[in-house]
Amino acid sequence: MATILVVDHHNGRKQIPRFSRDNKRMLKLTKKADYGLIAMKYLAEHAEKQARSAKEIAEAQGIPSELLAKILQRLVRAKLLVSLQGTNGGYKLARDSRTISAFDVIKAIEGPLFITSCVTHKGACEQTSRCTVKEPLQKVSLAIEEVLSKVTIFELAQVGDATCEGSQPMAAPQELVNLN
Repeated sequence: MATILVVDHHNGRKQIPRFSRDNKRMLKLTKKADYGLIAMKYLAEHAEKQARSAKEIAEAQGIPSELLAKILQRLVRAKLLVSLQGTNGGYKLARDSRTISAFDVIKAIEGPLFITSCVTHKGACEQTSRCTVKEPLQKVSLAIEEVLSKVTIFELAQVGDATCEGSQPMAAPQELVNLN
């Protein structure tokens, strides 16, 4: 299962490209990954308080509650969240939000991240022996993974609050990626 737009250039199959409002092509996270990041950000913003129910998070963030419950369970299985039972039960971050990356969340929900089908761990197709783009695309895939690994849930929760103690501005994309 891929998290961002998948294009299999060897077989000519591709997912329908998604477009932004200004009609520019873009790589895009799935709804599940979006919702997972939104929920993790919400829990980081409310970390000092009691556990939050899936219903509360869903209502506060406008996310379908049944889908969110399934996403939260995946995050529990990945040990990014803890699920507490009882009257004050719900979900809490399993550890400090500074130690949980966007990549951790996406990987827990969607599995490995690939931009083309040939950039997998198996990585073979009928074009492998003469393919000239596999290696550069692997670099792009690794660069995306690196960028997502550098963005923490804590940073996502601090966006728009530059006065928060201990927060540092997120690095600009050009500071995060080096394809050389």
